[in-house]
Amino acid sequence: MLRGNPRPTAFTLEGDFLIGGVFSIHYYMKTVKHNYTSLPEPLECTGSMDTRELRFSRAMVFAIEEINNSSELLPGITLGYQIHDSCASVPVAVQVAFQLANGLQQLYDSNKLCSRSGKVTAIVGESGSTPSMSMSQIIGPFDIPQVIFLTMQNLYITSYLFGAFFFKKHCHVFFLLQVSHFATCACLSDKTQYPTFFRTIPSDQFQADALAKLVKHFGWTWIGTVQSNSDYGNNGMASFLRAAHKEGICVEYSESFYRTDPQSKIQQVADVIRRFMS
Repeated sequence: MLRGNPRPTAFTLEGDFLIGGVFSIHYYMKTVKHNYTSLPEPLECTGSMDTRELRFSRAMVFAIEEINNSSELLPGITLGYQIHDSCASVPVAVQVAFQLANGLQQLYDSNKLCSRSGKVTAIVGESGSTPSMSMSQIIGPFDIPQVIFLTMQNLYITSYLFGAFFFKKHCHVFFLLQVSHFATCACLSDKTQYPTFFRTIPSDQFQADALAKLVKHFGWTWIGTVQSNSDYGNNGMASFLRAAHKEGICVEYSESFYRTDPQSKIQQVADVIRRFMS
């Protein structure tokens, strides 16, 4: 069982089987100071709303409703959803992953030969690479596939996979398909680390190779690089540096910073760029 208060959903619909959704609808998580003398307050989202992420979540709702209204895709089965706002925060995404995997209450099979928790059979999300990695590391050891997708057509295809899962009679096998639509870190293609992770957006490896060829095309043989100090930025830049080395491109410096870094850190990166441009 998941201890603590469960996070409320942004959108929910009951069904025979539920699909979890995790989207960064808000940009930030409210900072909480713990006094360690009482239970911590629930994590809350704050800041402005990411309208693109909101559209992603509503597209998921629309696609599920289209599946339910079809007489051919999953006849006799109704899909529901539990969509959560991760606040673009790893702690919230991890909490939601536990909650979707565990359910709000323990459910036991009537023949008492096995038990499973909740009715969530798939998770859509997360948009960011770092939250997706954290979620995959939670559900991966339990052979819970994670997939990342964007289009309604992909959701239709996934529905057939759900149908295959539903008809399995071995209740000790717990399938939970996770689909991400925006996490592009090439590291997520490592099946030894993320054996149950899937996505429908290309890996950053393709972007890194294309950028290296573009730099070579314009004859830029001596360059500097700047990336976000995150799993997405650092792994993406690592892929580009390997591709650039193969193309014979020299990299003078490689700096990184994150949006929450202090002004002094950002100024330091700017000074490096200015020094090598003078």
